[in-house]
Amino acid sequence: MKICILGLDCCAPEIIFNDESLTNIRRLMDGGVWGRLESVIPPITVPAWMCMSTSQDPGSLGVYGFRNRTDHSYSGLGFATSKSISAFAMWDQVASEGRKSIIIGVPPGYPPRKIQGISVGCFLTPDTAKDEFTHPPDIKKKLHELTGKYEVDVQGFRTDKKDWLRKEIFELSRKQWTAVKWLIQNQPWDYFHYVDIGMDRVHHGFWDSYDPKHVQHVPGNPFQNVIPEYYRWIDSQVGEVLGMLDDDTIVLLVSDHGARRLDGGFVVNEWLVKEGLLVLDEYPKEVTPFSKLKVNWAKTKVWSEGGYYARVFLNVQGREPQGVIPQAEYERFRDELKLKFEGLKDDKGQPLGSLVFKPEEIYKNVRNVAPDLVVHFGALAWRSIGGVGYGRLHVQENDTGPDACNHAQFGMFLLAAPNCPLRGEYQGARLLDIAPTLLDLAGYEIPASMQGRSLVAGMEKKTPGGSNGEAEKIIHDRLAGLGYI
Repeated sequence: MKICILGLDCCAPEIIFNDESLTNIRRLMDGGVWGRLESVIPPITVPAWMCMSTSQDPGSLGVYGFRNRTDHSYSGLGFATSKSISAFAMWDQVASEGRKSIIIGVPPGYPPRKIQGISVGCFLTPDTAKDEFTHPPDIKKKLHELTGKYEVDVQGFRTDKKDWLRKEIFELSRKQWTAVKWLIQNQPWDYFHYVDIGMDRVHHGFWDSYDPKHVQHVPGNPFQNVIPEYYRWIDSQVGEVLGMLDDDTIVLLVSDHGARRLDGGFVVNEWLVKEGLLVLDEYPKEVTPFSKLKVNWAKTKVWSEGGYYARVFLNVQGREPQGVIPQAEYERFRDELKLKFEGLKDDKGQPLGSLVFKPEEIYKNVRNVAPDLVVHFGALAWRSIGGVGYGRLHVQENDTGPDACNHAQFGMFLLAAPNCPLRGEYQGARLLDIAPTLLDLAGYEIPASMQGRSLVAGMEKKTPGGSNGEAEKIIHDRLAGLGYI
């Protein structure tokens, strides 16, 4: 059976499952299984899509976000690329059984993966006009011909120019879905996987306009319907794709994580300075990114990277160049620091409710240079602000530009397959369960490296040429005739 995955980056289950105007998605729900989908920690685009595709957690992939420490120096941060992840993915299993795949925009997808089939780079592609972002290379020319100029993202989407942003997001998505539909109809494939990044961009740009509970929401604002409009646009595209697929195709709509309102930012390094854990030779006169601070490493014990969550690093003797914390005191110190993070207050003096994780406790393996702690401020109601110079710990402004939402721990899935024994709402699905479930339904071997479980394991599934029971009887009779039973 063929597998068709339509990825909706950041798709919110509370929207897509409750909007009755999404008629094509309603049709899939009526005939399939659907529900919330628990993401990985942290629930972020990189590495979440590859966690789904490989059924391995971030620690096992050795990728903890868009930027990762490449060594234990103080400046060794590198961007994740397609070469950062070598784990066996669903399309590799498809190839090992002699079949072809098409993957479009699956992050990190630049440089383009050299798969058996076609791959198109994701939003990390620097410039689609100048850079090779497709495999094979000649697909690039066709995509530009189809779309005018194929785009992978809205450049500068963190902006207050909302009219411009809305136009650019819809145009980006139009170009990508044009390419998707052409590839589905005109190129051979057994596995198809596309990720629509426009949904992520529309959430980050317009969640405050949409959500009446957002701290910056203005009732009656001119952009409060942009997000519902985008979901209706996606529904129309899904409907067109469904009309192109045969009845023997497994269809999955899925998101890597959800979306939620953002109450503000916690200035983590400002707090570490206040606590005496991060020592500066000179406090900046204006807001300054961490990379430009004058850090006294000989006296610093802790520092952090900002983002949707905080990656917290300890300055350990014998590990970092000017380590301060003795290795014998590492675990005790880390436990104390964890309690400090968990005890933080919000801007009104109430408990922030932050979640603090030790990598070795949440990942099956911990590869490469992991953070010492991962922190979700306010359970992701607050983002992590990495700069210093604000003079306060709680801010509304974002250090990377306007941003209306944070990621939520739960995304969504909607699976429709002719042989799937599950129907209706399903509870308890995890992102890592997707790959083994799809491979199971499609009749592929499930690689031993995969950490998730098939949601249909042990259930009877219709198989070509008869039921599982009939196939087992044939095998039994054949073995009995040969004297093995």
